[in-house]
Amino acid sequence: MKITDLLKSTTIDLNVTSSSKEDVINQAVSLISKSGAILDVETYKKGVFKREEESTTGIGEGIAIPHCKSDVVKAPALAAMVIKDGVDYESLDGEKVNLLFLIAAPNSEDNVHLEVLARLSNLLMDETFKEKLVNAKTKKEFLSVIDEAEGAKLENDNKVSTDEFPRVLAVTACPTGIAHTYMAEEALKKAGEKLNISIKVETNGSGGAKNILTDEEIAHAEGIIVAADTNVEMDRFNGKKLIQVAVAKGIHEPEALINKVLSDDAPIHNAGEVAKKSEQSSGSHLHNIYKHLMNGVSHMLPFVIGGGILIALAFLIDTIAGVPQDGNFGTGTPVSWFLKTVGGYGFNFMLPILAGFIAMSIAGRPGLAVGIVGGFCATQSAFSIQVQISGENTGATAGFLGAMCAGFLAGYIIKLLQLATKKLPKSLDGIKPTLIYPLFGILIMGLAMFLLNTPFSYVNIGISNMLNWLGEHHLTILLGALLAGMMAIDMGGPINKAAYVFGTGLLTSAATSTDPAFRAYCYQMMAAVMIGGMVPPLGIALSASIFPQKYSKSEREQANVNYIMGLAFITEGAIPYATQDPLRVIPSCVAGSVVAGLLSTIFGATLMAPHGGIFVFAVVGKWYWYILALVAGTIVTALLLGLLKKDHENPQLGKFKGVSFKRKDK
Repeated sequence: MKITDLLKSTTIDLNVTSSSKEDVINQAVSLISKSGAILDVETYKKGVFKREEESTTGIGEGIAIPHCKSDVVKAPALAAMVIKDGVDYESLDGEKVNLLFLIAAPNSEDNVHLEVLARLSNLLMDETFKEKLVNAKTKKEFLSVIDEAEGAKLENDNKVSTDEFPRVLAVTACPTGIAHTYMAEEALKKAGEKLNISIKVETNGSGGAKNILTDEEIAHAEGIIVAADTNVEMDRFNGKKLIQVAVAKGIHEPEALINKVLSDDAPIHNAGEVAKKSEQSSGSHLHNIYKHLMNGVSHMLPFVIGGGILIALAFLIDTIAGVPQDGNFGTGTPVSWFLKTVGGYGFNFMLPILAGFIAMSIAGRPGLAVGIVGGFCATQSAFSIQVQISGENTGATAGFLGAMCAGFLAGYIIKLLQLATKKLPKSLDGIKPTLIYPLFGILIMGLAMFLLNTPFSYVNIGISNMLNWLGEHHLTILLGALLAGMMAIDMGGPINKAAYVFGTGLLTSAATSTDPAFRAYCYQMMAAVMIGGMVPPLGIALSASIFPQKYSKSEREQANVNYIMGLAFITEGAIPYATQDPLRVIPSCVAGSVVAGLLSTIFGATLMAPHGGIFVFAVVGKWYWYILALVAGTIVTALLLGLLKKDHENPQLGKFKGVSFKRKDK
């Protein structure tokens, strides 16, 4: 399918004037609706704006390519706009946008919109092509420019290379796998043509890997360029000259990259090692630690959520059946036994997966097995030197902290093994990742955890004793308020994740504890964590409803979605509002979350599930008080936003003007 098959004269506007990103997108949606391909324009528009919340589609160089794939699109369609004076689009390079393409794609498996995006991105790398489009006098001329350039590109892509194998191979990838992936591909290809150096580029986009590099091509290549901001399979490039850079360098410095990878200074890649990103800013050590930890947490969460909710349902069934809350609670009926057993199997993978993927983030694939073994050792109370010497087993495990430490330790064990085996003969490279790393890595990991399990188990005993002390002194309410407030500070960032991981870690401890009081404390803290994450989007939605003059029309429309996001425990719905007005929005959200967490803990509300929002209220202990705490926190946030936020310059209100707090801004 060609670009000109989707773009019609009715969906082109060459004389757009606009004062904001929001307005230009609204105009583009109105334009593409003329194609007749969209069944529900409002739903499609919400999808376009939702995509913008993930990351801007202003890809730089004066270009924006907003897009949405949705069930309300019955056939692929394309709209184009020329904004002569430009519009501030929050582009990646900060420049104004003069040329915009809006894509509508049906929710099907063919990913037609990604193919069109790839071709558009390639063509738009040509300055002459862009200038011709911006300066086109008529729609017919605009279409003709695209048709001619696209035809030439398709013809060029179909040419058979006279070289049996390319001299240089490259891989491009970006987090969203759309525009930058293909812009880097096009830039590297053009640089190869200019330098008369044959090159093949593999693209790892949203539609999957395309133009995949073969083993034979890799074997004959003189050098490899990896221009990517995401993980790329690197072991296949063992023993080849390789440089790894950000995808942006693939776009802006393609000739320099090709020359460098063919020079004698290019480093040799070793199998199993994560290529050093010397061309990128590595960031602080704390940032790298956080990145590795979040890789483990993100892979762990499906096990926590799936297993945790099944266990919570087992508890709910036993509660309804009147089963005593003793050590067998959750297995009192056949159904609850099944749910708790299956959920427990899923839950038991949580810590090994956490450790495994932390290690994999540090050391690549060889770290995975070593990390998983370390994480499993952290769950075994008998696996410690203290137990073997004394013969006494307290039942305490290294738990979450031990598994987290195991993940980092496993990653650096593999790093040390890679360094230690660096001078082995090349003929042994093939057995390093399959024999040497797993054999010695797991052995060293086991010995390390055998020593570390005891101190970590005492740390967990200390945490348990501290929680009991807080409960005896009626101070758990302060911890609940603190955790809830942390959930609202950065709404999905490091502080939010720290509070959430702490809450889910307590759930893990509760699942193995026989102390009803300790389990109650753990469940209260999880309840405080979830309610703290629900308040920000709900408070913003309520504020937009009762104080509409504080928000623009589009902000109010988007705020309605926050009712659903808040009830579903998706704190990120508040992020767009927090980024636009952080000094007013964040304190308001934190205050409401603190109030909700405080009340929830005072009321003794408990939560045995790690996620789900309103959908798991059935397993919330004292749910009626929990709802009251949620409503109170939501109202606090809404009222503070109404008091602190300035009136919007052009809210476009109807007859209802909303409640107004009169104040003077200094």
